[in-house]
Amino acid sequence: METTTHDIWLNDAIVFLVAAGIVIPVLRLARVPAVLGFLLAGVALGPFGIGTLAKAFPLLSYVSIADPAAAEPFAELGVLFLLFLLGLELSFERLWALRRAVLGAGGLQAGISAVLIGGAAVVTGATVPAAIAVGLALALSSTAIVMQVLTDEKRATQPVGRTALAVLLFQDLMVAPILILVGFLGRDSDAGLVTVLAEALVKGVLAVAAIFLVGRFVLKDAFRLAARAGGRDFLMGITLLTVIGGAVITAGAGLSLPLGAFLAGLLLGETEFKHQTEVDIEPFKGLLLGLFFMTVGMGLDLAGAWQHLPAVLGGLVGLLLIKGVVAFAACRLFAGGAPMSLEAAFLLAPAGEFAFVVVQTAGAAGALDGQTVTIVSVIAGLSMMLAPILARLGRAQAARREPEPSPAAGLEDFAGLSDHVVIAGYGRVGHTIARILEVEETEIVALERNAGVVARERELGVRIYLGDASRPEILLKAGAAEARLFVVTVDDPADAERIVTGVRQLRADAPILARASDSEHARRLAKAGASFVIPDAIEAGLQLAGRALGEYGYTSELIRTRIAGEREAEYQRANEDGD
Repeated sequence: METTTHDIWLNDAIVFLVAAGIVIPVLRLARVPAVLGFLLAGVALGPFGIGTLAKAFPLLSYVSIADPAAAEPFAELGVLFLLFLLGLELSFERLWALRRAVLGAGGLQAGISAVLIGGAAVVTGATVPAAIAVGLALALSSTAIVMQVLTDEKRATQPVGRTALAVLLFQDLMVAPILILVGFLGRDSDAGLVTVLAEALVKGVLAVAAIFLVGRFVLKDAFRLAARAGGRDFLMGITLLTVIGGAVITAGAGLSLPLGAFLAGLLLGETEFKHQTEVDIEPFKGLLLGLFFMTVGMGLDLAGAWQHLPAVLGGLVGLLLIKGVVAFAACRLFAGGAPMSLEAAFLLAPAGEFAFVVVQTAGAAGALDGQTVTIVSVIAGLSMMLAPILARLGRAQAARREPEPSPAAGLEDFAGLSDHVVIAGYGRVGHTIARILEVEETEIVALERNAGVVARERELGVRIYLGDASRPEILLKAGAAEARLFVVTVDDPADAERIVTGVRQLRADAPILARASDSEHARRLAKAGASFVIPDAIEAGLQLAGRALGEYGYTSELIRTRIAGEREAEYQRANEDGD
């Protein structure tokens, strides 16, 4: 039995990795969002797809997933990572900057959509707890799909992108309270809704208070200790502890696991470790979340839903109409003009990935029966599959109308800065450069791998983050796309070369000033793409030579002339290999 179980697990792992490493990239080349790709792969490779033919054709068992339940614990980690990264992005400052669009358009869209969808469910005969769960699940939209579509079309920073992002931010912020409520809906059927909400509130407050206390007094120091002790390996360990530890705290209070991960991310997002953590955990999130979507796809019994085709089609049409109309009205009132609001409505009309989380949570709590979970999941999945088509229709409809100006709902982020200087390395040299540039009111973004330096300078108000500046993801977070100048001052020669190479790959035209340890290192930096290199050894030699000439009685003017000529010759030799 153990051998059989092991073989099944190994086969399922290979099938998933083939899907993630080959099938999904092929679909991405066809402009199919990764979320949809994993959903489709789950439907095709799961027990309701190829798996149904495995008994008649045993060879098909090698290209299908036989035991979806075995993958569920790993898939749950994907959801935890997703909410953790969401918390990293949702800092208090960002929410405040988008407060009108987030609270106005986002709150109106989510609230009215949930009420109308829940009301429609009651009309069809659903119980009040079931209607609440269905309304809350389908009121949410897909952050992953909407933002991916806008990014592919290079419209994420345009008014429609900012407006859609504001609504999605509110929806994402509401995931945690929704999961709290849904988790209690099926408990103690004799208890009224007020009792359920009160119980959720009390336990939620206790869990949130515990996480905030740990985050306030322990989290930052723990990350700084890990960074000083050993760098990225220990940082990854403390990051995983933070994600899972936060989830355990909320689970211990009877709440949802993802809620704790979300709160942990929100707290960590206020520290200097935000960007490095986000970049380090992203690959794990992508794979594990892909596994989650595949498990969702495996659970979509399309053949069984065929027996309820009128309910599925009616629910799908009703969902798109209700959410589309409400989203248009909300965006029109709080975000901008009619054409932009119309396009945003088409983007926001489909359901989102959290619909599956909500209905599964409601099903586990007993608020939804298995048939309703299947029907709602199919409706959500089909609407998401239609999202790219609806996005094109929305853009076409908006283009037919005369454009109207809309207020910007800007999102403050280093990636949006321009004409600033990125300094890699904030030791004595980097600090001196920053101090001189700041006198001239130049904006600085500093990246430093020494956690102690980062902690000290942040307390002094310096815009500095812990991060490996050789990694393109970190550079992009620091606003490399629009930076005016890059200065590399790190001590380690190999690190300096990697950073210069990474910057040059991102920005072929950007000036890069680099500090070198000696002439040979200067030549390597110049070859890597540095625009101008300052070798420490040359400057030290010139300063000592000048002092020696002074001791022999040479005049200051003659010393300056001799040193200036030698400096020009040395720098020319040091940089000539980069020409």
